[in-house]
Amino acid sequence: MNNRLVREEWDQWQSPPGGTGNEFDSAEIGALAHLYRGEVYRSTIWRTRLDNTTNWSVVTLGIALSVTYASPNASPLPLLLVGILICMFLILESRRYRFFNVWRARCRWIETNFYAPMLFSSTRPKPGEWQDVLAQDYMTPQYHIGFWRAMGRRLRRNYMWIFSFQAVSYCGKIIIHPTPLSTFSEFVNRMAIGPFDGAMIFSFGVIFHGSWVLLALWTHIQDHKKHNPREGVGGMG
Repeated sequence: MNNRLVREEWDQWQSPPGGTGNEFDSAEIGALAHLYRGEVYRSTIWRTRLDNTTNWSVVTLGIALSVTYASPNASPLPLLLVGILICMFLILESRRYRFFNVWRARCRWIETNFYAPMLFSSTRPKPGEWQDVLAQDYMTPQYHIGFWRAMGRRLRRNYMWIFSFQAVSYCGKIIIHPTPLSTFSEFVNRMAIGPFDGAMIFSFGVIFHGSWVLLALWTHIQDHKKHNPREGVGGMG
């Protein structure tokens, strides 16, 4: 795109009524590009810091669960104490998010006011042109994937292992403590919680784990329908 076309697009999107928009020469455009790269880098670093505090919360909760279920007579107090620690992590993460939001907002401001107008063609945008599609995505961000498909992907890649480990651990606890089981009926009876009998809890567990297995399989089929066969790059979503 030549400098004249860049100026036309910039004036079309940035010029206020009754005035002229700012124009950038090649050096200024290069400097702005480097500024954008720097803001993206800083937002990425702070996003990593957000993930760290979340990971700490998961790890400390896992330790508390390990201590609590170490023996039949273990105290549930660690679960109460870890709640205070997780609250501290939440406060720390909230503070970090305020910093992260500064860099994120700056990146979005540059995208919507500089890069998106530059990507539009000089004429009216035509459907199907990749530049206009990308520009529209910058101007009006939207989800490229539905909620259930997103959940299915996370299930297949991460949470299926977490749920599987949770189910095996729970069954192991029932089988071993307080004494090893000898019959399946005893296994079901030990699942009783307060006013809820063991059969109800067992049925709930089967429905719960069966649901996420079906969701993972269904979304896997939907992903293949949407993205196969592929033409060129995989595309957004």
